[in-house]
Amino acid sequence: MQIVGLQKTTLVDYPGKVACTLFTPGCNFRCPYCHNPELIKPTHQYQIIPEDEFLQWLSSRKGWLDGVCVTGGEPTLQKDLPEFARKVKDLGFLFKLDSNGTNPQMLEKMLDAGLIDFVAMDIKAPLEDYSKATKVSVVEADIKKSVELIRTRAPDYEFRTTVGPAWYSADYAKRIGEWLKGSKAYYIQQYVAGNTLDPELSQTTFSKEQLEDLAKILKPYFGKVEIRGI
Repeated sequence: MQIVGLQKTTLVDYPGKVACTLFTPGCNFRCPYCHNPELIKPTHQYQIIPEDEFLQWLSSRKGWLDGVCVTGGEPTLQKDLPEFARKVKDLGFLFKLDSNGTNPQMLEKMLDAGLIDFVAMDIKAPLEDYSKATKVSVVEADIKKSVELIRTRAPDYEFRTTVGPAWYSADYAKRIGEWLKGSKAYYIQQYVAGNTLDPELSQTTFSKEQLEDLAKILKPYFGKVEIRGI
């Protein structure tokens, strides 16, 4: 599997666990606010971390780390992701997947095989606005299926949305809440202005009070609603 970045310790990427985070290249979305544009651009020259080298390092972290988070980019573009997850699990670590939900086939395969302990799925918009939000043609049925797989089969999960005034609104919050009603957890993530895929994107972010108002709209629909990034 292609690994192009490693954060050796994180206390925030895997809720309640001490983990490391791996970054994989490539994504099938083009969200303007993406704060990892270097992972998206096909012309970027990556420095690949050999899988064997990572697994050897990971083995040395037994007793220190609880799990491994794999993010991107979009990790399910890596065809050998299931095999990699098995290697991580065989070493005794938990496996967390961050995904945009466009590959329900791989997600189902991994869940059925017990390869995923936690899924964090990025919700880009209300379902009917996905193509507008991601700037690509989206198969809505795939997004919908991934949501249902996660809600019914994942050992643990969260849904989350990166928010900014240029694209997210109270109407979006209400429509997302109605779509995902009854789900365990939803997180509002503050937009990180600056190094984004679209350099012309507005630098304006929501205030703390505005984020709290959005959270109030969402709370009736979820078991837990929290704000990240403030």
